[in-house]
Amino acid sequence: MRDLVFVYLASILAGYALTIVPTSAVITQAIADVLGLIGGLAMIVFAIAILVLGVKTLLNKH
Repeated sequence: MRDLVFVYLASILAGYALTIVPTSAVITQAIADVLGLIGGLAMIVFAIAILVLGVKTLLNKH
């Protein structure tokens, strides 16, 4: 379970990295906007997954 949480945290960090990709000759502004959207969605999805795991763990511990 602990390894799964670390994978989710790494995914959140990867999503954050996608949101701050700078534009260059290879990565245009349109591509950077799409990567920012994908990164934002990844952060939201994996943060919700961590919250669900936390609630499940909290409810299973009496």
